[in-house]
Amino acid sequence: MLSNYGFIAVFFLAALSFPAVPLILAHFLRPRRPTPLKQSTYECGLEVIGDFHVQFKVQYYLYALAFVIFDIEVVLLYPWAVAFNQLGLYGLVAGSVFLLLLFAGLIYEWRKGALEWM
Repeated sequence: MLSNYGFIAVFFLAALSFPAVPLILAHFLRPRRPTPLKQSTYECGLEVIGDFHVQFKVQYYLYALAFVIFDIEVVLLYPWAVAFNQLGLYGLVAGSVFLLLLFAGLIYEWRKGALEWM
């Protein structure tokens, strides 16, 4: 029983070390004497013209969020379709409710104009 916890401890230490090691290395390898040239924005070797903070329309983020939602739909529907014969009536009802909720969300986004690019 303890060997199972050993694997969990190893994975826990690995999960902590992956973000911690680069942060610690970045702290020790950072430039010690920053100059205006070192702190300037680098953009493919070209001089930056104007303000480098560009605001995007919120609609782009909504479009990306809708893409992620429907991408997750595909990921969740594939195992459901593979095991459809073994699920029975409950699986059919659960899948139908899931699809209806997603379809209602799509209709809502469409009516709000979130899917319009311009």
